[in-house]
Amino acid sequence: MDYLEIANSLPLWIAASLAVIVAMFQAVLFLRRAWTDGKRVGLTDDQLRSGFRSGMISAVGPAFAILMGMVALLVSMGGAISWMRLSFIGSVMFELMAANFGTEAMGVSLGAPDMDAVVFANAVWTMTLGAVGWLVITGLFTPRMENIRRTLAGGREALLPVITIAAMLGAFAYMSTERILRFDKQTIAWFVGAATMGVLLSIARSRNIQWLKEWSLGIAMFTGMIVASLI
Repeated sequence: MDYLEIANSLPLWIAASLAVIVAMFQAVLFLRRAWTDGKRVGLTDDQLRSGFRSGMISAVGPAFAILMGMVALLVSMGGAISWMRLSFIGSVMFELMAANFGTEAMGVSLGAPDMDAVVFANAVWTMTLGAVGWLVITGLFTPRMENIRRTLAGGREALLPVITIAAMLGAFAYMSTERILRFDKQTIAWFVGAATMGVLLSIARSRNIQWLKEWSLGIAMFTGMIVASLI
């Protein structure tokens, strides 16, 4: 039996859907909790709707980027596993790398004609076990992160937003550095995307265009990818 028949079989789709349902339930739970806590701290319905809308629109760009990369994973690993993995993790590069490690450990290249059900299973195990570490750490330590953040601030409430913003800037800088130092199309995509984002935000602020602020991230990402692919 060809491994792709197994990868796209109904039982595997059912098994994958159970995991995706859990992720969807968590998303709904977080949204409800965010709305409840927002009301508790004094935010108005309009402010909450604006925040939710901005968050959903900002997620469009990354979601489409994942969707485009998902095609490569679909070809080699089938629809069910690809759908499940990217619903949980969302990193196409990690999933492709992990699947490739799993197949190469069996002496077979990912998607090669001699890839069989055993090699496919090994790739799935590698993808799954490779992500367990950060899921466990997130589950155990996320509830304690607020205490850590307050400890770093030393009781000074004014420093809390500064620490949060600094942490986000550090994370984005870390992820961007690798792309910049490649000196290839990824570097071009980064600079074009950054320049596009700067221009769009400048226009949005000067003319007070709210929708442009919300869509600027997605537009910048697509602009960077398109320009890099054309060069």
